[in-house]
Amino acid sequence: MDQLIVEDPPRIGPYRLIARLGAGGMGLVYLGRSEGGRTVAVKVVQAEYAGNPEFRRRFAREVAAARRVGGSWTAAVLDADPEAAVPWVATQYIPGPDLHSVVAKDFGPLPEHSVHTLANRLALALRAVHGAGLIHRDLKPSNVLVTVDGPRVIDFGIARAMDSLAGDSLLTSTGMLIGSPGFMSPEQVRGLELTPASDVFCLGAVLVYAATGRLLFGAKDTGLNAHLFRIAEEEADLTGVPEPLLELVRECLHKDPVRRPTPEQVAARTAVDHEGEWLPGAVLAQLGRHAAKLLDYAPASPAEAPAEAPSGRPDPRVPSPRPQLPPPPAYAPTAPAHSGPARGFGPPPGAPADARPATPSADHQDSTAPQDSAPRGGRRRGLAVASLVQLMVVLSATAFTMAVPSVQADLDVGSAGLSPMFTAYVVSFGALLLLGGHLADLVGRRRTLIIGLAGFAASCALGGSAGDPVTLVLARVLQGASAALLTPAALSLVTAGSTGPRERGRAFGVYVALTGGSSALGLLAGGTLLESLTWRWCLYAPLALAVIALIGALTLPQDRPGTSGIRLDLPGVLLGSGGLAALTYGLGAIESGGSVNPLAVLLISVGIVLLTAFLWWQIRTSGPLLAPYVFTDRSRAGSLLALLLAGTGALALFAALAFYVQQFCGYASPEAWTLLLVLPAGIAVGSTQVSARLLHRAAPRVLIAAGLVLAAAGLLLLTGEDGSLPPGRAVPSMVLTGLGLGMAWVPLFTTVTAGVPPRQAGAASAAIATAQQLGEAIGGMLLGVVIAGLSRLESSQDTARWLLGAYSTVLWWGFGALLLAALTGGLLVTAREPRGPGGRAA
Repeated sequence: MDQLIVEDPPRIGPYRLIARLGAGGMGLVYLGRSEGGRTVAVKVVQAEYAGNPEFRRRFAREVAAARRVGGSWTAAVLDADPEAAVPWVATQYIPGPDLHSVVAKDFGPLPEHSVHTLANRLALALRAVHGAGLIHRDLKPSNVLVTVDGPRVIDFGIARAMDSLAGDSLLTSTGMLIGSPGFMSPEQVRGLELTPASDVFCLGAVLVYAATGRLLFGAKDTGLNAHLFRIAEEEADLTGVPEPLLELVRECLHKDPVRRPTPEQVAARTAVDHEGEWLPGAVLAQLGRHAAKLLDYAPASPAEAPAEAPSGRPDPRVPSPRPQLPPPPAYAPTAPAHSGPARGFGPPPGAPADARPATPSADHQDSTAPQDSAPRGGRRRGLAVASLVQLMVVLSATAFTMAVPSVQADLDVGSAGLSPMFTAYVVSFGALLLLGGHLADLVGRRRTLIIGLAGFAASCALGGSAGDPVTLVLARVLQGASAALLTPAALSLVTAGSTGPRERGRAFGVYVALTGGSSALGLLAGGTLLESLTWRWCLYAPLALAVIALIGALTLPQDRPGTSGIRLDLPGVLLGSGGLAALTYGLGAIESGGSVNPLAVLLISVGIVLLTAFLWWQIRTSGPLLAPYVFTDRSRAGSLLALLLAGTGALALFAALAFYVQQFCGYASPEAWTLLLVLPAGIAVGSTQVSARLLHRAAPRVLIAAGLVLAAAGLLLLTGEDGSLPPGRAVPSMVLTGLGLGMAWVPLFTTVTAGVPPRQAGAASAAIATAQQLGEAIGGMLLGVVIAGLSRLESSQDTARWLLGAYSTVLWWGFGALLLAALTGGLLVTAREPRGPGGRAA
């Protein structure tokens, strides 16, 4: 303890300050006393953090969650005021030194029975912390206080609030490291999303320190970067750990979080079957001296000026102010905060207007505040808008495809005149997807959605009223460009609005359920509209959905991209958009012509070269449009490749489904309605009831491989040995295929977006959409080649056989594409979470 100085306030809230206990990365810690005489530890946030609205929001949520932590081996959170000029939190004061002081200064390594008891009590403390929905994130010896009856864990959950200042780095804007280098987990070093298993790794590191007196990876011997590399890649030296605890500690320190024991398992394996002193006599004597010092402590008046030494220099016995901590403003006593989490708190008194916290948005929600209905409502609203937008985009594209014969007859357009209508949409959509994701990160998801929806509504009105082919082509260009803005922006709402594995699984499960069967629903809607109305209603109908989605987007919280550090990557936009435009146009030229011509080959070659240059530029530039970890990480790259191949197979599925319904059922038949509704239902069950429930328990590659194999088996059911249509297999086929696709899409989406910060969610979502679009473009090209090749064999006598041959061929290459996607996902996606920004490859 140190004496108070002039700059220290006499009171904080209802507590009179007695002494300084220390300082940490977040602020100063004081010893305080309530009016009733209770002694507490009061942690005060640094003034520079207090002016950060996002930090205040997170601080309020973390304190609210920390209040719920129970258990005998933690220091309870007693009081807090997140709305104060400088926020503070008061916790139970534990009269004992921290474990670092005991081991490093007072006693040395602890004996085996002490380490055994320490492991049990810390595991029980972590069980209480995790039970409240928190992750400690900074478990280290200095956050473990030693008392006569056992250790106590402090500072649980509060470190989470610092994440808002860290961006995509381990460092905050002030250069402070998130976590303590000697006691960080591999996933924390890599910048991945943390789970409770991270705390178990830190527990193992603390036990090694307590038993041996040395840091796990020798942080004092080499620089920080070398130490962080050893944490991520090398095995720990466990020499000196007692033999009975050696295997348990080794399991706690496993690099794979899934293979670490839970706190419950650690507590069960270290259960103490005897009562008595858990510490050596010398340590107990030191604790007695510490308690006596506290009783005899006489605080000096903080109003007294520091004494001068005879030499004219300040007396070294009197602590001087910390220069990096600006003097806090005067504290007005506030009532104890016993009413739960604060909401909508305003800026500090006298703070500038731009420091006023924004309404919590989907970007900043956290699973540690389940009682906060406002953030949950924002997430649900964002998920609903995202799903509606994607449903609208796919429905409109499919419905227009259905309307093509009517358009051709009404506008007197020849076969050659239809090609630009498809090419205009496909090229504008595919070419601008990366730009759409970049704009979502640059100007905000909400603003990008509003712009895209306005353009999409205009394109629907223009297309529906078109009186000539040129106007319709222009409408298709506008619709494709608007869809390219909407698709990544909508997906990024889901990416940025969900955090933990369970929440992310549920969110993507709902998203896939609502959008995965959109093509089948588009076939149903297009066929129904054409049978009762004109083709123009196929273009007008999505206008209603666009208006509803626009109203929903206007109610979304305003995200604030201006502080994200993202800047326009013009070379990246030009290379990426140019490459995608050339590639999609070249593939489309093969699809429409049914043959490989020199122009198509040239365009595809140019597209591949430009996309290669785009990826090279993203690695080299300091401000990439698409962060390199999105496509250089093995799991993410494998997921993107699997999405591309699955997109090829999915297009084969929908082409065969459209052919089957059109040729053998008719869109108004009960069988057609059954097939076109069973597929989306299967996708919904696979995504929400299988993947969303198993995602945090099973390795993603297992769900990916199993789902895609199941989908491939469903396609196989639709093809007989002679290419005929097997009777009675259509409905079971759609059930299996839908179930498999729903199972696979959720882990594929979550693997690509795991650990992606909200400020880069648009680019990561654009990578997903681009992979799927390229897969569908390749599938369309293959479909065109198949139809053109088989049509050369057609004669007036074998039309029916030619149709069956085309149908069967499409199903077979769709089956092969899905199997290849399953193999890719199963081999390339690892059991570990992908690395995050700034992290190392797993």
